Amino acid sequence: MPSGLPSTSPGTLPSTIVILGTGGTIAGAAASTSDNVGYTAAQRPVVDLLAALPQLAGQAIEAEQVAQLDSKDMDAATWQRLARAVARQLARPEVAGVVVTHGTDTLEETAWLLQRVLAPARPVVLVAAMRPATSIAADGPQNLLDAVAVARTPGARGVVAVLAGRVHAAAELRKVHPYRTDAFDSGDAGLLGVVEEGVLRRFRDWPAGEPLGLGVLDRAPADWPWVEIVVSHAAARGDAVRALVAAGVHGLVVAATGNGTVHRELDAALRAAEHSGVTVWRCTRCAQGALVGPNRGPAASMSPWQARLELTLSRLASRGGG
Repeated sequence: MPSGLPSTSPGTLPSTIVILGTGGTIAGAAASTSDNVGYTAAQRPVVDLLAALPQLAGQAIEAEQVAQLDSKDMDAATWQRLARAVARQLARPEVAGVVVTHGTDTLEETAWLLQRVLAPARPVVLVAAMRPATSIAADGPQNLLDAVAVARTPGARGVVAVLAGRVHAAAELRKVHPYRTDAFDSGDAGLLGVVEEGVLRRFRDWPAGEPLGLGVLDRAPADWPWVEIVVSHAAARGDAVRALVAAGVHGLVVAATGNGTVHRELDAALRAAEHSGVTVWRCTRCAQGALVGPNRGPAASMSPWQARLELTLSRLASRGGG
């Protein structure tokens, strides 16, 4: 399916925003309005989230529930449904942009998948919350309002995420705090922009790139390549790597210390894994920055979980093993 700009009638502009719900804390509920941690995610449908926002009444907005899950349980089948739903909506001439409600735990992975697969010419705005919908100080409603504002911004494109008034591009999006409402950061690259009273103030260019295409996700989830993450640390051992190789893993991402260094015991196991045909990529376990120098490779500027997804997509695109 195309993810670019479909043709429109002369003199008309796309005006519809489509909200795709997938669950998460933004749709969560707790027994008490003061409970911001003991909630159950993915309890309220996306139509209920919209109904709680009278500011959106009268706007051209549609809603579709694609999934209803806690994003810690995100899986390949849900990614397939979501990517296809986004592409289907973007192919409609009247759609100006798509907003996806999502959990925060795997938000950066879903954002990267959608950007790499679709690289959309219209905005796809992921929105989440750190507090459930039942919280006395819920952050979801404002985040959703801000996400719609970004999706309506003229010239917007690519996959971004909006939380706490901050707009992050998919490539740099990182969750850096387990509790604060401003739990995300864009590292060295900085924010794409901020939303102020419903208006985006943009600091840098929208995400761009060549899409891999929806076809890369066509294989049944059970047939996706198996890629795991291992971490280098003091007193590391290679046993886990050897066990993964014996179990049939197709790729490994090593979250290396510092500028890509790996403990000698783990390094020996990883080299043996490569020799046996397992693809090994290296990134840093540091929260910010990118690998520099001889250790720089395909995952140099990625987080370990983003790199794991990128290696998975790479193998899917090549149709090679796994």
